[in-house]
Amino acid sequence: MSDAMHPLLAATPLLDVHHPDIESLVARRGWRTLSPYDRIGAVYDFVRNEIAFGYNEGDELPASTVLADGIGQCNTKSTLLMALLRAVGIPSRFHGFTIDKPLQKGAITGLAYALAPQRIIHSWVEVSLESRWIALEGFILDAPYLASLQRRFPQARRFCGYGAATRDLSAPGVEWRGQDTYIQKEGIADDFGLFDSPDAFYARHGSNLSGLKRWLYERVIRHRMNRNVARIRAAKW
Repeated sequence: MSDAMHPLLAATPLLDVHHPDIESLVARRGWRTLSPYDRIGAVYDFVRNEIAFGYNEGDELPASTVLADGIGQCNTKSTLLMALLRAVGIPSRFHGFTIDKPLQKGAITGLAYALAPQRIIHSWVEVSLESRWIALEGFILDAPYLASLQRRFPQARRFCGYGAATRDLSAPGVEWRGQDTYIQKEGIADDFGLFDSPDAFYARHGSNLSGLKRWLYERVIRHRMNRNVARIRAAKW
């Protein structure tokens, strides 16, 4: 089915599906030869675990840039996941939200936490499989980072912080099994609804930072945040 016939398979400036790096990755992995179920699972696992949880220079980055960075958070990983899904013929759509700031406490500390808005732009991806839509959010935290949280808080069930908001930290349901996956759902504040692309969402709702705050974030603060996330992943509490 062509892009023109199916807008949820279309390329956009952010979903640069036909970028050489995207095309090369898909070809090397052989994802197009898999069943739709396994295609979704393979792409999901790649974005979850081979793109480590971390903070890019902004939300509105093309998928190829997120791939090159090798790290991402909810919004940038959503863009990459959507682009890869569309590249292998899986229709996908963008669901926009905000999350409450305390969900990020611990992953974000100090000045970074002070500068963050009280409600932070958030997203997940929905995919079409066998005539039903499945919400995918559990890809945000890579497995080593999540495992470090679980070891640090072994008795936790309902948990909010360090980039997670879940009813059960010990078993948050982030593995692909053909069902919804979530890791930050319990922190959602506002629901902005569905969009064909991240481009359409950001055109309407903007992103998290602007002006001086964005300048500081891009050049100084995010690097500190990523060092903190790396320490958590390595269990250097």
